[in-house]
Amino acid sequence: ESPESTFEVYLEVAKPGQHISLEVQRQFPADYPDQLTINQVGQNFTFVLTDIESKQRFGFCRLSSGAHTCYCILYLPWFEVFYKLLNILADCTVKGQESQWQELLVSLHTLPIPEPGVPVHLGHSFFTVPDIRELPSIPENRNLTEYFVAVDVNNMLHLYASMLYERRILICCSKLSTLTACVHGSAAMLYPMYWQHVYIPVLPQHLLDYCAPMPFLIGVHSSLMEKVQGMALDDVVLLNVDTNTLETPYDDLQSLPNDVVSSLKSRLKKVSTTTGDGVARAFLKSQVSLFGSYRNALQFEGEPITFNEETFINHRSSAMRQFLQNAIQLQLFKQFIDGRLDLLNAGEGFNDIFEDEINMGEYASDRTYHQWLLTVKKGGGAIFQTVKTKANPAMKTVYKFQAKDHAKMRIKEVKSRLKQKPVTVHFGQARPPTLLKRPSSNMSLESS
Repeated sequence: ESPESTFEVYLEVAKPGQHISLEVQRQFPADYPDQLTINQVGQNFTFVLTDIESKQRFGFCRLSSGAHTCYCILYLPWFEVFYKLLNILADCTVKGQESQWQELLVSLHTLPIPEPGVPVHLGHSFFTVPDIRELPSIPENRNLTEYFVAVDVNNMLHLYASMLYERRILICCSKLSTLTACVHGSAAMLYPMYWQHVYIPVLPQHLLDYCAPMPFLIGVHSSLMEKVQGMALDDVVLLNVDTNTLETPYDDLQSLPNDVVSSLKSRLKKVSTTTGDGVARAFLKSQVSLFGSYRNALQFEGEPITFNEETFINHRSSAMRQFLQNAIQLQLFKQFIDGRLDLLNAGEGFNDIFEDEINMGEYASDRTYHQWLLTVKKGGGAIFQTVKTKANPAMKTVYKFQAKDHAKMRIKEVKSRLKQKPVTVHFGQARPPTLLKRPSSNMSLESS
């Protein structure tokens, strides 16, 4: 939120010898204040640091085969941009081009945050800031591309359903770049919602034994899975990317409305979805089918604008009502509604691809919302300055506490656990898992 620079810190981590611990060879800026923990890594991958306010910083690492040095850059979720920059910086280091290395990092660090879609030239290289308002495309988006190649449609559907029910989810893979791509790629299919719980694209070995009794989405390298499975994890959804199998004790996919699942499966299996934004748009259409009617539950009478859960549930079919009854308890849904109410009560409204998709579907005739849009256009949003002034702060605070503060408390609980000595906790399996398997095609994408 409001980043001051394009990146926070750049590191080169080396392991000089077999029996010598990892060490930071050099970093920029040199006076970076945070303490960094160095772990053994391999290949290209990303990690995420989440602070007490639920804000995330993304780390990108590059380690060539047989190399003893890992290059890392930390801050914004610009996947393609920072992987490209790491290649350039590594090339400068190998060739001994110290001045070019220094010039590039100084220029990048002092650069004002560029606008999305505008090319930025730095010496002989350039990059374009990704536009989060656009759907990720194949093959341009590395995360979605690797995820779609590595995981079949049925397992993608089951994982999507498990995320909608906010389960405890583990994804394992022997290739770190594919592992973290699958974690990021699967989470991106929740748009316009975002995973609100523990989110660790690659779990460090020294944190394997800690217990997280809340929903999580965690990536684990295959070399550590024997230890993980020895913990007899209870009620965990496990996707093995190497074998393309998914084990789950839940019937989450069967709990979704049948028409939504069949439409999503049909779209994903069409050849046309394998390139461009077809995959992401298929999931977006499903999100619209499940949640797009939220507009009908917005109450514009009185101040501030509110959301009526009962109205949201009752006007849908019986199959959908059963799903929505659970959905209103989800942190990702509460966060979504909270964000929409904030924009509406600020007189700003919203115009994104989710709303565009709603406008093309069955909920496009929502007169109340469109009347609100016309009022804002005519009044320039001035009438909502009164709403913002008169609104009872307690009403908004209650809703925000449910969505935001509850998540903060969970993160605090995790942090307090991490500060304690790790304790191995054994879990009992509630019921036999369901095994979903399709022969793997051995397709893979090599990291650039």
